Amino acid sequence: MRYLPKSPADRELMLEEIGVRSVDEFFKAIPGEYRLNRDLKVPRQMAESEIIDYFRDRSQENAAGYSVFLGAGAYHHYRPVIIDALVQRGEFLTSYTPYQAEISQGTLQAIFEFQTMICELTGMDIANASMYDGSTGAAEAILMAMRVTGRDQSVIARTVHPEYREVIHTYLHHRGMPMHFVGYAEDSGEVDLDQLERAVTEQTACVLIQSPNFFGSIEDVEAAAEMAHRKGALLVVSIGEALSLGIVKPPAAADIVSMEAQSFGVPLGFGGPYDGVLAAKEKYVRQMPGRLVGETKDRNGKRGYVLTLSTREQHIRREKATSNICTNQALVALMSTIYMDVYGREGLKDLAKQNLAKAHYAVGEFARRARVLFPRGKRFNEFVVQTKEDPHAINDRLLEKKIIGGFALEKFYPELGNAALWCCTEMNSRAQIDAAIEAVQG
Repeated sequence: MRYLPKSPADRELMLEEIGVRSVDEFFKAIPGEYRLNRDLKVPRQMAESEIIDYFRDRSQENAAGYSVFLGAGAYHHYRPVIIDALVQRGEFLTSYTPYQAEISQGTLQAIFEFQTMICELTGMDIANASMYDGSTGAAEAILMAMRVTGRDQSVIARTVHPEYREVIHTYLHHRGMPMHFVGYAEDSGEVDLDQLERAVTEQTACVLIQSPNFFGSIEDVEAAAEMAHRKGALLVVSIGEALSLGIVKPPAAADIVSMEAQSFGVPLGFGGPYDGVLAAKEKYVRQMPGRLVGETKDRNGKRGYVLTLSTREQHIRREKATSNICTNQALVALMSTIYMDVYGREGLKDLAKQNLAKAHYAVGEFARRARVLFPRGKRFNEFVVQTKEDPHAINDRLLEKKIIGGFALEKFYPELGNAALWCCTEMNSRAQIDAAIEAVQG
């Protein structure tokens, strides 16, 4: 009755009021061959206690007790317990958009603080707090660049996350906006700058690169920016591993930065929710999608916060809108805000150093037993290992030892053969790394 509130008696009364004798008579306008004349093949209903037991059993199938070396856009970092304690407070636990500033000052201030921290991390002037994830953020960044430049073509590095590229294709292909893809250098895994320079023309709206890229290599942002700007195009930099900004130079030469901030306190939850961010130079603020919170003063001179420059289709004429994003992502952004606040500038730097050191150690150990690709690339916490054995078979063997191995690359990069993308974070001990390498060799 909790989930099916209409009792048989209620249904009889409703049918009587409509003037029919049965549910079958009510649906008689639908031809019989299109109606299901049997019960649905679904498991029997469970009591609440059984449901709790069921999900407890399923939770044991998660990564608890496993060593995780899987990254590829979703990263296993430690989450301070204070995050859940705060975001589950009633004042924050809502998807409601804080339109009414007079009753939403706490939420608005949290969003403003998030925007400020993102600007400090990325080297940009402005940031929003309302992209769904890194993939849609990258696509929206390209559309933003097209609005700014009045052009409709984009140049995209193949070192951008392949699933990001699929989302971008969905956004652009059916709108007739051409995409040109640029390969990577075999020695470094970075975008091939010679190919990039040839691909950028006077019709190019933007160049999109990712840094660290999907192979874990750090791109030359300044060189890519120079090539884009020379032809009047903008440079968009996508960041999939936000923690890299604790040690990697911010992409200040970019015009727009799209970032997935999941690493900052957002749990791995079967694909979501994630924490997309868009940041840019201030002169492009009028073309930025999503929500912006601004700081102002009330009539008594006290500091206050409001939504500003609202350019969603709910607010202005559709043809002038820059976004149709409806969901308020502020609760997920709040997780990242608390995470950055807990660790602070030095804490993020220390965490990034731990990631870098552990990946460096793992690369050295893997190189003794397998081939580490892109040896000249500058890395953060991910690297590509090529083996004689199929990575899927290796991962099956690793799972038996409670180890989650690397991401097999053959689906997206068939030219790399038996290669997998591995990731080391602060959660991986030296003993875990050694055990994983031994299991791969075995």
